[in-house]
Amino acid sequence: MKKNRQYRIFIMPAALVLAAVVVFPTIFLYYISLTNYDLSIGWQAKKFVWFGNYAYLFTEDPLFWKSFLITFIFVISTVSAEFILGMLVALGLNKIQRGRRLLLSLIIIPMVCTPSIIALMWKLMLNTEYGVLNFLLRLIGLSNVNWLGMKMALPSVILVDIWEWTPFMVLMLFAALQSIPEEPLEAARVDGASNAQIFFYVKLPMMMRIALIAVILRLVDSFKIFDTIYALTQGGPGSATEVFSMRIFRIGFQHTNWIGRASAYAVIIILVLSPLFSKFTKLIKEDR
Repeated sequence: MKKNRQYRIFIMPAALVLAAVVVFPTIFLYYISLTNYDLSIGWQAKKFVWFGNYAYLFTEDPLFWKSFLITFIFVISTVSAEFILGMLVALGLNKIQRGRRLLLSLIIIPMVCTPSIIALMWKLMLNTEYGVLNFLLRLIGLSNVNWLGMKMALPSVILVDIWEWTPFMVLMLFAALQSIPEEPLEAARVDGASNAQIFFYVKLPMMMRIALIAVILRLVDSFKIFDTIYALTQGGPGSATEVFSMRIFRIGFQHTNWIGRASAYAVIIILVLSPLFSKFTKLIKEDR
């Protein structure tokens, strides 16, 4: 009992910080989502509407389901592409002996840069008249592409996110490959297994736990992306790139000041991500 008391004393500062920055804001978020709080009417004038904000989002908000679809397309496209490209690059790095550290240093540059700066850089590159991408297209005889127009805005945002966060997948998957012992690989080669069979039946199962961790981290991060899209398109043109986080910003601060309804949007994100996180956590535990 005495040892337990000592442990509690040591973890108390961390528990207090966690309560201050996570628990209390989350409870406050749920509370605000049940009110009609509006920045224009002030805190004292708010009233409880209970689940009225949620009913409005699901039945009256014309952009709710569209923003949900855009978010779903963005998340699935980026995480899938980043995982595949990250795996291919990690496999290539795993075979290289000389210059590996230099290559890793160059690969992680996009990941360590500020997302808003990356978005502004890509905004210049994607410029219809003066961007480097259209300059290259003109060199090979093709016409300009309106990369940030209605049709190409979402694919362009997806491209930028893939470029920025594929290095994260590379680092995670490369670390997983490096942690695989040589004995199972040598045994598989002695048994006559091909490189593809060694990868799918030996390497991939042994690195699955780290791969799942990398995927869930990217899923959560992609679902709540804001800074890159805000700096690149601000959710436009129109609502072509208005993911959930951008929709929250527009409802809560940019257009209407409806903090209660914006909070309901944020609660929906939590409700979507929580079972997803729990499922992947369960898979990681089972993979031990």
